[in-house]
Formats: sequence, C-alpha cells, structure tokens
Amino acid sequence: MIASAPITWYQACRTIDVPKNGGVCVKIREEQVALFHFTRTDTWYATQNECPHRNQMALSRGMIGSQGDIPKVACPFHKKTFSLETGECLSGDECSIKTYPVKIENGWVFIGMDE
Repeated sequence: MIASAPITWYQACRTIDVPKNGGVCVKIREEQVALFHFTRTDTWYATQNECPHRNQMALSRGMIGSQGDIPKVACPFHKKTFSLETGECLSGDECSIKTYPVKIENGWVFIGMDE
C-alpha cells in the first residue's frame, strides 16, 4: 500500500468568479492553476495552467468539453487535449498535466495540493 501525501486546501476564489462552462487561472503558492466548472454536471476540475507542449501558461483559456465520457480541456494554441480527471494527454502525445482535487464550501472554491 502506498501512503498518500497530506493535502493542504487553499482558498482559490468564489464560485461566482468562474465563468459557467469555462476556466480561470488562480495562483496557489508559486503555481498557476487552471480551474474549470462544468455547469451541466456541476463538476469542478483543477490542473496546472502550463501546457507542456510548448510551456505556455494557457490551459485556463482552453476549450472544455468531453471525449466520450472523459472531461477534457484543449490548449487554445496547439489544440492538444488533456483529461481533466487524470491529466493524460488525449491527443496521442506522451506529455501529461498535473491535476488537483477541488472542493466547494459556502460559495468558495478550494484547491488541494500536496504539502
């Protein structure tokens, strides 16, 4: 059994600060995090904001949608797509992105990060 690292929850923004079916960039510690809200399912996702294809901080401005049952984001510049659940590249490349847990409490969005 692998022990998981303790998670610290960081207050990112208010839920009303995130556009419906869109994303925003928030800074947690020294990291830019892309935060997304799928309103149809009321599901929240957080990933690194940096697209690993060309190292551009752009994923928060990407198009969100789904590939089958997998929620995804597409880089607005290169159209590389990534699973919002696992971070796996869905475009066939070997790169991936970090994902973070998200929770909502009293109208605020919290993002969990390893200590």
